Amino acid sequence: MAGKKILMICGDYCEDYETMVPFQALLAVGHTVHAVCPEKKSGDQIKTAIHDFEGAQTYSEKPGHNFALNATFADIRASDYDALVLPGGRGPEYLRTYPAVVAAVRHFFDTNKPVAAICHAAQLLAGANVLAGRHCAAYPACQVEVEMAGASYAAIAVDSAVTDGNLVTAPAWPAHPAWIAQFLALLGTRISH
Repeated sequence: MAGKKILMICGDYCEDYETMVPFQALLAVGHTVHAVCPEKKSGDQIKTAIHDFEGAQTYSEKPGHNFALNATFADIRASDYDALVLPGGRGPEYLRTYPAVVAAVRHFFDTNKPVAAICHAAQLLAGANVLAGRHCAAYPACQVEVEMAGASYAAIAVDSAVTDGNLVTAPAWPAHPAWIAQFLALLGTRISH
């Protein structure tokens, strides 16, 4: 079976692990992943942030790695892709202000293609108005936005994920094993040992 073609929409200061880990994992199992960011070209880099849970009321933030984009946002067409990945962090907060990004996200819901969103990516889903009637996990601080967008908030453990139709969501990067496994299942990816 040939790998799927997956679009990953990033923004500056997307969460480091939530960008790099799914990008590399999906490549490792044979999928093609195009990482893009509005107003940037293939070869440009975005900054990432490392969010950690160190006992404060919210996460701490440290500089992450620079992540090289491998496609140009202005050149992509959502219809050319089989699935969508949306990392969390601060990127989704501003990505939802780009009409072309919102249109791309809506395409995957209008066509019922698999979508994997983690952490603060729920802000982009809410901004794209695609959450009504859904069950959606997100970073706990995004619960209000998830509910205001008409979804029920999945109050699950930080290392868990939930699938609702074509949408796989998780609260944060500790959920990578569950989140990626559920996304691979939606993609029809089979791994044998």
